[in-house]
Amino acid sequence: MDQKTGVKTAVNDNPNERKALLDLTADRIALAFPGARRINIAKYWPFVSEALRANQLTDDRIVAFSLATIAAETAGFVPITEMKSKWNTAIYPFDRYDGRKDLGNTSPGDGARYPGRGFVQLTGRAHYRDYGKRIRVDLESNPALANDPRIAAQLLALFVADRKSRILAALDKDNLPAARRLVNGGSHGMERFSPAYSTIMKEVKG
Repeated sequence: MDQKTGVKTAVNDNPNERKALLDLTADRIALAFPGARRINIAKYWPFVSEALRANQLTDDRIVAFSLATIAAETAGFVPITEMKSKWNTAIYPFDRYDGRKDLGNTSPGDGARYPGRGFVQLTGRAHYRDYGKRIRVDLESNPALANDPRIAAQLLALFVADRKSRILAALDKDNLPAARRLVNGGSHGMERFSPAYSTIMKEVKG
């Protein structure tokens, strides 16, 4: 267990586990992240691969999907905080998120307090509270911790694990937009998601 965050870490003791994409080097992953600094990939990929293993997300398609999600949400392979845009801000920062029951934002200012963060852009008080409980970190009281790299990786893995069967069903049909919607709810970042997924999957064949 990480002493700083209290997040459990996984130890992979199964010599027969098919590793494939989970053992990609930073140099190979960088091919899917043309705008990212290699040092970011080398620094943060171990956290992501560890979290995927801990949640038994070892299927190549799921690994590629997770990496493509990072490409769509962050581009630079580093946990980030959502920036103001026309989608989240009308008058004051993130006011479009205030009062959103689907996000669990019940108090004034919740939109700005709980914007998208991390590799998967966790958004909304309810998600911070619920996912925080699952990793035993009080994200509701300390939302900025969602950008801690180990925590961000755990949140990404849990978010994908919760939707794994539906993601695989969409990927089996080569329906990348449908798979993307299961995490993002829309098509944001598809121009990065699709090529990243295809590039990573080529590593399986190559």
